[in-house]
Amino acid sequence: MFRIAVLVFLVVLWPGVAAAQGTQVAFGAIKADPTLPVEVTSDTLDVNQTDGSAVFKGNVLIGQGEMRMSAQRVLVIYNQERGGIQRLQATGDVVLVSGPDAAEADRADYSIDTGVIVMTGDVLLTQGRNALTSDEMTVNLTTGTANMVGRVKTILQPDEDN
Repeated sequence: MFRIAVLVFLVVLWPGVAAAQGTQVAFGAIKADPTLPVEVTSDTLDVNQTDGSAVFKGNVLIGQGEMRMSAQRVLVIYNQERGGIQRLQATGDVVLVSGPDAAEADRADYSIDTGVIVMTGDVLLTQGRNALTSDEMTVNLTTGTANMVGRVKTILQPDEDN
């Protein structure tokens, strides 16, 4: 409900909404170390030894350093050759939080090796008082940057010191 209210506010009620096809976003806070251990908690876990995957379902919470991601379902794909986690695929009410920045989407694909998270489907990013929406956002955790594409809309708050 909060998400819908924010989107309505962004699209309909706020006269200063800007629209674009692609926007580079600087994440001061969504910067994480993808080499840190990944902790996953959930209501259930199904493991498939044949294809090297595991499915966590129900109230899934992923932690890696200061970064947190939550979702209803997370598929963990293990690297068969080197061991360890290769990729995480989160679906259902995905929320990514690090510091004061937070992002919501329908889906998130996190490649551990590259430190890149691709969030798709009704993406909402909040950074302090600023909010952005798009169809897709690619976050590079190592550099702390992101790229948003697909009907990007934003509210840019003026500097309070001016």
